[in-house]
Amino acid sequence: MIEIRKEKVNDIPLLHVVKNGNEDKMLPLIFFVHGFTSAKEHNLHYAYLLAEKGFRVLLPEALYHGERSNGQSNEKLMFHFWDIVINTIAELEVIKNHFFNRGLVDSEKIGLAGTSMGGIITLGALTQFEWVNTAVSLMGSPHYVAFARAQINHLQKADSSFSFPDEEIEELYSGLEKYDISHQPEKLKERPLMFWHGKKDPVVPFQPTYSFYQNIKKDYEKNPSKLKFIIDEDADHKVSREGLLETVAWFENYLLRSNKGRNVSLYAGL
Repeated sequence: MIEIRKEKVNDIPLLHVVKNGNEDKMLPLIFFVHGFTSAKEHNLHYAYLLAEKGFRVLLPEALYHGERSNGQSNEKLMFHFWDIVINTIAELEVIKNHFFNRGLVDSEKIGLAGTSMGGIITLGALTQFEWVNTAVSLMGSPHYVAFARAQINHLQKADSSFSFPDEEIEELYSGLEKYDISHQPEKLKERPLMFWHGKKDPVVPFQPTYSFYQNIKKDYEKNPSKLKFIIDEDADHKVSREGLLETVAWFENYLLRSNKGRNVSLYAGL
């Protein structure tokens, strides 16, 4: 039986998902971060399958989302997108430390994954935290500055009244630099990293993320199995069942088995 606990860490709401009998054990930990305008409950299918395999899974609620919502419209929320991203990255460490201090986390086996905004958060967190041992980005982008520029351009075209002082915009771009792993790929340090992306994604463009993957392949020449990119030729901005199952397989391979890992594909019978 899988147990779902609703908890708070320093006023950060989260769902704590674990197999019955494993509640008080030191386990490999997976964070799974939801997307923009979504909520923690929307990714319980990932948490269920991961908990079945023996992981402790934490689904944090991002600022202004779910039970932390302050009633803003999606349009107004977009203006806080990068504040939410950076705040969530910082909160991941707060939550990790809390569970580590409770003796519930194997510090050598911590994974991080997310969809869309959660995938963006995952890739940014890799620039900040060496304790993230394995990661999966589902429809995320590593290009913080370039993606922010594209968002600003889109907002300016969509609303002629949209206006921010140039110095504020440049300050935003400057602040995002330290989280932009496309500018500092050496921080990956050959950690296992899997991407899933639909080729027809209209929200987070496929090609920039795929180009980043192509650029970092040389950094994984000694351990090529630790880097993977799954392309869905027909998908838009929605992860397929293959993406779900391959995410579970990735973490099982690199956090439950030998650190050397070995290639696994979809589970038969799931």
